[in-house]
Amino acid sequence: MTSPTKAEGSGSTVALDPELEVTSEVAKGAKKLEGRSPGQLMWQRFKRDRTGMFCAGVVIFFFAIALLAPVLTAISGTNPYTLYGQDPTYADKPVLDEFGLPLGYFGGVSADHWFGVEPQYGRDLFAMMMYGMRTSLYMAVGVATLLTITGVIIGVVGGYFGGRVDFWLGRVTDFFLSFPSQLFFIAFMPVVTAFFVDPREETPTYFRALAILIVLWVLGWMGMARLVRSVVLALREREFIEAAKVSGASPARIIRKEILPNIVTPVLVQYTYQLPSTILTIAFLSFAGVGFVEPTPDWGRLFAAGAQYTQQDPAFIFFPGVALVIFILCFNLLGDSVRDAFDPKSGR
Repeated sequence: MTSPTKAEGSGSTVALDPELEVTSEVAKGAKKLEGRSPGQLMWQRFKRDRTGMFCAGVVIFFFAIALLAPVLTAISGTNPYTLYGQDPTYADKPVLDEFGLPLGYFGGVSADHWFGVEPQYGRDLFAMMMYGMRTSLYMAVGVATLLTITGVIIGVVGGYFGGRVDFWLGRVTDFFLSFPSQLFFIAFMPVVTAFFVDPREETPTYFRALAILIVLWVLGWMGMARLVRSVVLALREREFIEAAKVSGASPARIIRKEILPNIVTPVLVQYTYQLPSTILTIAFLSFAGVGFVEPTPDWGRLFAAGAQYTQQDPAFIFFPGVALVIFILCFNLLGDSVRDAFDPKSGR
C-alpha cells in the first residue's frame, strides 16, 4: 500500500495518491495513441502531397465551372447559340469582317466576348466552352461510373466463384476486347442512332447522349473487369476469406464484407484514370462527326470547328486546347497522387 503524498497549497495540504497520477498519465497516453482508419491515413498522406492537392483543386474548379455554366454565361451576357455575326439584333456591334473573320485581336477578344468569337457565325467562344465542358464532363462521369460498376460486378463474380463462371465471363470479356474500339465507336454510333430514329428526321440531343453512353459502356468495361478479377483472385486465397467460409458466412456476405472493402483502392485509382480517358473518347466521337452535332456545345466539336478555322483564325483553338490539356494532365496527376496515398510503397 503506497502512502499518500502531500501537495502544498495556500496554507493547506491536499493528499495525492501516486497510483491515481500514473493512471491519469496512462489514460492521456492512450488518447494520444488512438488508432486511425485506413481512410484517415490515406487522407493524411494525400494532404502532404502538394501536387495532388493542387491538381484536386484544379479538377474541382473545372467541375464547378461546368456546374455553373449558365451563371457564368449570364454574367458575361452571352450564350452559346446566338449567331452574333449574323443576328440583325447585334448589327450595331459587329464582330466579323466582310470575310467572316473575327474583328479585333486574338480571335475577337473583347469586353463583350471574353475568349473571342467563332469565324463565319460569330458565336461566343467563352459560352461555347463553358457549355461544352459541361456536356463533356457530365457525359464522362456517367460513362465512367457505368463502366466501373459493370467491371466491378463482372470481375468480382468471375474472380470469386472461379470455375465455369470465371471461364465464360472471361470468354465474354475476350470477345469484347477483340473489337477495335475506335473503329467500332465510329461504326456503332450511326447504327444505334438509325435503329431508333428515322434517318430522315433530326436526332434529338438527348438520344445522341444516350447512344454515346450505351456504345462507350458496352465497349469499355473490360479493363476494369480484368483488373478487379485479378485482385479478387488473390484475395480469395487469403486467410481471412478462408476463416469467413469456415464460420459459415454466405458468398454474398463474404463479397460484401470482405472482398469489396479490399478492392476500393485499385477501383478508385482506375476510376481516376478512366474518367479523363472517357472525356477524350467523347471528344473524339464529336470530332469524327458521330457524337454531338450542331448546335450542341461540346469539347470535341470545338476542336472539329477549330480544325476548319486553323489557317484563318488559329486563336480559336487556343482556349479549348489549353483547357483540355490542363484538365487531362491534372486528372492524371491526381490519379497518381491517389494511388500513392493508398499505397505508400508505390511512391514516385
